[in-house]
Amino acid sequence: MATSIELKRRGLLFVLSSPSGAGKSTIARMLLAADDGISLSVSATTRPPREGEVSGRDYHFVSDDEFERMVQTGAFLEWAHVFGRRYGTLQSEVTQSIENGCDVLLDIDWQGTQQLKQVDPDIVRVFILPPSMAELERRLRARGTDSEEVIAGRMERAAAEISHWAEYDYVLVNEDAGDCLDKVHSILKAERLKRARRVGLTDFVRSLIG
Repeated sequence: MATSIELKRRGLLFVLSSPSGAGKSTIARMLLAADDGISLSVSATTRPPREGEVSGRDYHFVSDDEFERMVQTGAFLEWAHVFGRRYGTLQSEVTQSIENGCDVLLDIDWQGTQQLKQVDPDIVRVFILPPSMAELERRLRARGTDSEEVIAGRMERAAAEISHWAEYDYVLVNEDAGDCLDKVHSILKAERLKRARRVGLTDFVRSLIG
């Protein structure tokens, strides 16, 4: 009779990065809805909330002084300046989930990803590209939330962000959100099965062969 073997594993840090407008936040929301084994790390930020955003759900909105105190006390796994504001991943939001075997999704840029790699080399890094720069600009305009000056700044920054694509483990082109989600989810499921992440696998194999 077949027996189901449950092998524990350490949770993984699953990073999604892209230039603003390429779709990482949309893909992140879709992934969270599709897979209950992964949770979003809620970042702290000094930027004000946008319409509909809720503190503690979308971000932890803090003052510049409070953010600086958190930096000085080592509260962040990583933090970075983005468009004149500061964003950081709270260590308290991540550590317990990882140790309990739960995966954590981080929607961060290349600066934060570089810092995380130094803190914990066992992360999965996925970079999402737009189909073209023209399409990226179209998506930014379609949001209807940014001024012409902000859009120009985001487009100028996009090229610099894309130049870091080779630092990532996987690179996807987001032509269709549903198709891109399927690929991201496939990466996550495959990474969960990696031998190095499966606690007790060596002992189980030894029990089979004696």
